[in-house]
Order: sequence, then structure tokens, then C-alpha cells
Amino acid sequence: MQLLDGKKTAADIKAEITAEVNLMKKNNEKVPHLAAVIVGNDGASLTYVGSKVKACELVGFESTLVKMPSTTSETELLKKIKQLNEDNNIDGFIVQLPLPDQIDTQKVLMAIDPSKDVDGFHPENFGKMALDMTTFIPATPFGILELLERYNVETKGKHTVVIGRSHIVGRPMSILMGRKGFPGNSTVTLTHSYTKNIAQITTQADIIITALGVPNYLKAEMVKDGAVIIDVGITRVEDKTAEKGYRITGDVDFENVSKKASHITPVPGGVGPMTIAMLLKNTLLAREQRKISHP
Repeated sequence: MQLLDGKKTAADIKAEITAEVNLMKKNNEKVPHLAAVIVGNDGASLTYVGSKVKACELVGFESTLVKMPSTTSETELLKKIKQLNEDNNIDGFIVQLPLPDQIDTQKVLMAIDPSKDVDGFHPENFGKMALDMTTFIPATPFGILELLERYNVETKGKHTVVIGRSHIVGRPMSILMGRKGFPGNSTVTLTHSYTKNIAQITTQADIIITALGVPNYLKAEMVKDGAVIIDVGITRVEDKTAEKGYRITGDVDFENVSKKASHITPVPGGVGPMTIAMLLKNTLLAREQRKISHP
């Protein structure tokens, strides 16, 4: 069994990006600048945005954190997005989800300039991805592709089963795994809460990508020997023996499934660290594209 080590791979990617940024500095070029907008005080979101800002510092990017109160109106947020769209100093930006109830998330995502949408959520970028055109791939799916590629996991002609159909992970993964090229060229089954006999489908899978958010959902008896398991689930499970009072658990019963898998991602330390690394990679790509129009 080979562990798909997201922590190590993410560190490698960050080192590669740092080297590119150092070269930019040497040539007196503008370094990439990422902005993050957060509305409200959601603990998990604040932690996540904080780690994105830290990652920017680590690789030598400039970063801006825009904090807005939870009472922010949709109009105020859209005004802020317009400012970021028009600011030539900023190469890419993200709006941290979830947003408060008074704000229409879809309207906000639509307002982001697609050339600065480093999260890859804008319909224009999603459409380009579906059509195999060059674009920003959402960071988590991008990270999964990168892991499969760097560990040379064969995907051609394989049966990939995706569990969960969210716009952030499940649906993009189902498109990407079926595209021409590597990783891709696999036959994809997309399963969700209405899928019947899910275990019957997963036992036929060569590759399982699960993004359900249900702790230990995927059991050993649902997996065939030698399958590749990608666990995107992250749930805080109460654990009185743990220092923080909880532990982070994935969708996969790791202890038992890992005995059957050929490759598996751990939680934590698998897909999670890759997401931030690929956000940085998207920001670097945004800078390179903007270099042509805004040197």
C-alpha cells in the first residue's frame, strides 16, 4: 500500500513556486498578489483563510486579507468585488464560503472577474474546464489530479467512482477523470444520496474519490483489493482523549480500507494540504496570464 502524501507533495509544489517567485524578484518583475475576502467570523473559515495568507508569505507572494462583518449586505460585498476586479495590483482573489444568509452566493461568484477567479468557481471557468480548455481548475480537484500524476497512478481505462456531487469537488472530479489525457481517460460513475446499492458500485471501482463529509462512511467491504482511494472528507469528530476535544476524520475507514488499497490518501495530510498549494499555483498562473495585459 502506497500512501499518497499530500503534505509532502504540497511542500514540493510550494518549493517549486518559491523558486519561480525568486526568479521573478531577480528579474525585477511583479510577484503574484492574492487577496482573500471573508465575511463574518466563522471559526473554520478564519483558520482556513489564515493558512492561505501564511502560505502566500511562505512562497513570497503578496497577500491582502479583506475582513467584512457578518452584517455586510450583498450590495456592499459586490462593491468590494468590483474594486478587486479593477485593482491591477491584484492577480487573483477568493471569496471564502460559506457566506451569510443575506448574500446570494451565486451572484457573488458570478461577479468575480473570471481572469482573477483562482478558486475556479465562475461558470465561465467551470465551462472551460468541462470543454477541456485551459482555465483555472478548482483547487481541491486540481490537487487530486496533481497527486495522481506525481505518484504515477494509472487512470486510463480504469473505472472511477465519485461519491458526492458538489460543485466544489464531486462534479468537477467526475468531468476531469473522464477527460482526454493524464490523469483522465477513465470511465466515471458519479454517485450521490439517491444512488441505490452504492456498495455494489464501489466494489467494482478501480479508483474511488469520496467527498461526502460522513465520517468512516467507506468501509473495507465496499472496496475491492488494489483500489486507489482518495478521501476528500473532513469532519470534526468529538474525541475526549484528544487535546482539542476532537479529531479530524475522513470519509474512509482508513485503518481497514488501507489494508486492501493499493494507494490511499490519509486524513489529515492528504488532499487538504494540496488544496492550498494548488490555489497558489492558480495564482501564479493568473499572474503569468496578466503579465501580458498588465506587465
